[in-house]
This record gives sequence, structure tokens and C-alpha cells, in this order.
Amino acid sequence: MYFNQYIETLPLPQLRSLQSERLIRLLHYVNQQVPFYRKQWQDANIQLSSIRSIEDLHKLPFTRKTDLRDHYPFGLFAVPMKEVVRIHCSSGTTGKPTVVGYTRNDVELFAEVNARSLVAAGARPGMKLQNAYGYGLFTGGLGLHYGGEKLGMAVIPVSGGMTDRQILLLRDFQPEVMCCTPSYALALAEEIRNRGIGQQALKLKYMLLGAEPWTETIREEIQQSLNVIATNIYGLSEIIGPGVSQEDFEERGSGSYVWEDHFFPEIVHPDSGEPVPEGELGVLVFTTLTKEALPLIRYWTNDITNLYYDKSSKRSHIKMGPIRGRADDMLIIRGVNLFPTQVEEVLLGMVELAPHYQMVVSRTGAMDEVEVMVELEEQIYRENNFQRIEEHMESDFVRELTYRLSKKIKDTIGLTMKVSIQNYNRLPRSEGGKLNRIKDLRKT
Repeated sequence: MYFNQYIETLPLPQLRSLQSERLIRLLHYVNQQVPFYRKQWQDANIQLSSIRSIEDLHKLPFTRKTDLRDHYPFGLFAVPMKEVVRIHCSSGTTGKPTVVGYTRNDVELFAEVNARSLVAAGARPGMKLQNAYGYGLFTGGLGLHYGGEKLGMAVIPVSGGMTDRQILLLRDFQPEVMCCTPSYALALAEEIRNRGIGQQALKLKYMLLGAEPWTETIREEIQQSLNVIATNIYGLSEIIGPGVSQEDFEERGSGSYVWEDHFFPEIVHPDSGEPVPEGELGVLVFTTLTKEALPLIRYWTNDITNLYYDKSSKRSHIKMGPIRGRADDMLIIRGVNLFPTQVEEVLLGMVELAPHYQMVVSRTGAMDEVEVMVELEEQIYRENNFQRIEEHMESDFVRELTYRLSKKIKDTIGLTMKVSIQNYNRLPRSEGGKLNRIKDLRKT
């Protein structure tokens, strides 16, 4: 099933023609409406007449998050405030927030791409959607809310956290679809299990998970724990919010469709900014082809992924792979590039360990060190009666598990890391928002 079959299956030559037409219109629009872009292109001696199609997009400079912050709050808006009907902010934790605005047409676009995403994830008109993304300045809650309503779903706007209420509504309202962060889905599954609630008590079938990187191992854990089909939804506030790309539930693991009739994606080298061949990893860059209030040209997302066309898939749009991490969050440890998801894959491949961990990065002299703290799996913890794990650090079980994990990390990633086995329920859990897995003491 499709939400908009015509556009989702549009043959590539027609899609390129549509993108080119929209790009040319967009460039003239922002050149007239946004002084920042007009000056940027003048300084770079770029003539708009030299941009004839989407294939020429790479000739234009990038837009970066610092540009939005430099023009805080509304300096990059392309419409007068009387045409802005909604304002959101990014969930950034440093400095001033990144401000994004929406016209009525932008809000309609936001609903459209989220409705497409919901259908791809398995949702259908008449189903109930329990929305556990945060409402308010964060774009997640309202984006999927309006998408669900546009599709014809009954939306339950719970917002993030409030686990007791989430479980109550899952049992009493029997929604078929739920959306939240993957870390919160894990926390929710754990709490449901601890309360002895069987899978048969819930009607949940599909989960849309996003807002943070996650792995196939995490997907398997969530699907088995909650008896659901879990798919990835991707987005960022600056581009529109959630609904920029989405996995199809029948094609899980093969990438997420980018709705490229509205958001044209590129992958560029993180250092040179030059385009990389199809399928290679690099920084994801987006151009918003149809947004009115805050159009962005070649926005540098800092997310590391790859793009590729899947000729065997049901839609014609390009797919993006999983987010491997962010270019600015990549750790360089003793000359080795390290993303947290690499460690996560190793940890979650060991049945004795729970899917709860934290990485602590420190520096001794000139040497960077990484400590991986990870919890015991609940049943292992209870069977061994580890009331205080510190009392059992010299036990054969803990020593052997620590050795195996250390060796697996070294063999898989190429780095020696200190391993610290923690008691079950010792490390932080998600309360509905993004969960920070890295504690970098080198920055303090």
C-alpha cells in the first residue's frame, strides 16, 4: 500500500525532471527572499543561470547549523512573520536553539510525508497511533500527530515518558501502532516484562522508531520483546522534522526511502565536501525543494550514512542506510575512528548482557582510554544472586565474561577497551527522549 502511489513510484527520469523544476524555482525564490543566500552566492561568484538542473546542485555552497544560529531567531526565514503559522526549535543542547518556521503549506507538507512514512511502516486508516514522541518545541510529536490524522488514524497524543500511563493506554486503548525513540522502546519493553504483562494483552503491531541511531540487534530485541514490526523513521528539525525518510515494513534492513520529491539528498566527503560515489559512506546533505518558510540549500546534517537505489524495491525513491553516527560525535581513539553503534553491535551480540550500556572516554597523559560499562541480562543477574556486582568481580563467571567481551571488542573494532560489568538496572534508562550513550571526560 502507498499513501501517494503516483509520486512514490514515479520513474526516475520523471522524478529528476520534477526535482530540477522545483530546484530552479527554489533558487530564484530564496535569491529574492533570503539575503543570506543572495550574499553567499554573490561572494562565491555564482550565477543562478549556471544551475540548469538538479545535477548542477553540487556547484552551490553548503548551509551549516552555524548559519542558522548566526541568524537567530528568524533571519533565514523566507516569508514575513504573518505567513508563519508554527515555530519549532531543535533539541540541541549547546548554545541557542535552531529555530524553524512553517507556513500553512509547510504544515501540510509535514503531514503528507509523515502519512507516507506511517503507511510504509505498516499503519493503515482506522488504526490507532500511540504517539510517545515529545510534543512542544520538538518537532517529533506534532509531525507524526498530523501525519496520523491525515492518514485517517485515531491519534493518542501521550507525548514522551510517563511510562505508567503509556502502559495503561497500551492495555486499555489497544493501539496497533506506536512511535518513540528506540531506547525508550527498550525501556518500555523491559517494564512491561517486569510487570508480567504478556504479549497477548497488547494489540501493538508496528513501531516507528527514530531520533537516535540504533542497530539491527536493537531492532531484534524490540521486535521479540514486544512482538512488533519495528521500522526506522528519520528526520531533523532543520529540514522539516520526522518524515524525511522511512523504512518499509516489508523491506526492513534494506534502507529507508527518502521522500526525494521534497528533500533532495546528497552524500559528500566529510573533509573535502566533494560528492562520493553511490553507496559510499559520507555526510548526508539535504536541499528542501518545496518548503516556503525556511528553505535550505545543501544543508550539512553531520549525519554519517550512505545512499543507493534499490531496483528490487516497491518505490522509485532513493534509500539511505542507517545513521552510523554524527561526524562531530565520531570518536578518534588512538587513531581509530569509532562510532558508539559499533560497540553496541558487539555488546548486544552477547546473550549474558542487557541492552543498556554507557561509554566513558578519558585521557591519561596523551593516551585516550575508553571504558565500556554494560549491565548483566536480568535473568543472569537473578540466577547468580548478584546483589552487589563488586563482591563478585573476581568470580570465574564475571572474569570470563569480561575477558570474552574485551576480546570481542578488540577483534571486531581493533581497540582495547576497559570493560566494566554492572548489575542489572544500574545504568541510565531512556525516559522518552534521546539517550546519551557517551560520557566524554576529555571535554571537561
